[in-house]
Amino acid sequence: MTAFTAKDVQALRKETGAGMLDAKRALEQTSGNFEEARKWLRVNGLAGSSRREDRESSEGAVAIVRSPASAAIAELRCETDFVAKSPDFVRLSEELAADLAAEGEAGVAAHGDDVDKLRAALKENITIGRLVRFELSPGSHIGSYLHVQNDRGVNAVLVELEGGDDELAHEIAVHIAFARPAYISKDEVPEEEVATERATVEEISRKEKKPEAAMAKIVEGRLRGWFKERCLMEQDYVRDEKRTIAELLGGARVVRFAQVVVGS
Repeated sequence: MTAFTAKDVQALRKETGAGMLDAKRALEQTSGNFEEARKWLRVNGLAGSSRREDRESSEGAVAIVRSPASAAIAELRCETDFVAKSPDFVRLSEELAADLAAEGEAGVAAHGDDVDKLRAALKENITIGRLVRFELSPGSHIGSYLHVQNDRGVNAVLVELEGGDDELAHEIAVHIAFARPAYISKDEVPEEEVATERATVEEISRKEKKPEAAMAKIVEGRLRGWFKERCLMEQDYVRDEKRTIAELLGGARVVRFAQVVVGS
């Protein structure tokens, strides 16, 4: 059996939310293979519902700024909620987004000293996080949404549409903020990821002793639900679940989208 350490158990616990003994057993059952152990925990219903993140990367603020030619999201990271909602911290996140929209990443780089000064003043590990910039194309519409909590942005979305209008682009951005898709359509999901999920849901179904004659239909049904969680075009519109996003778009097309959520 492949050896594994206490650090491996801890890493698996952190990744899956499983208990210590369950994580240890999963590694034992899979000869120390981390990916197989993660799958084993899921198949056996022992994985936690959410991933835990390190404290250092779990707080911060995000800001969105629009200019006539571009739109940008900037994330500023810190250790505690207290610092994340402080006026100076929020102000710097907004300045980063403004300069990113106007000048690109060169504008963000100019704030290195500001970050250092804030780090010294607030006595926390403050770093610049994820940066997103969309340049407007002729005829495109950029939608944005920023969810604010405790006086700072925590969930920021940009989406670009071909066709439609600004109002539709905004509605799609609001939907993305709450539904959190990872892809625009099923075609974007890597084949290996689909194959792995297919094998996993089939194994889960067999453990649940589902009838063999119906196995293919059950697996396909579970895969449809899996795609709906991940793919924007498959999702039901959050404001009207009788319509999918594909139906809401009509003749418009989502060119791209980006989402930055504090702590993710």
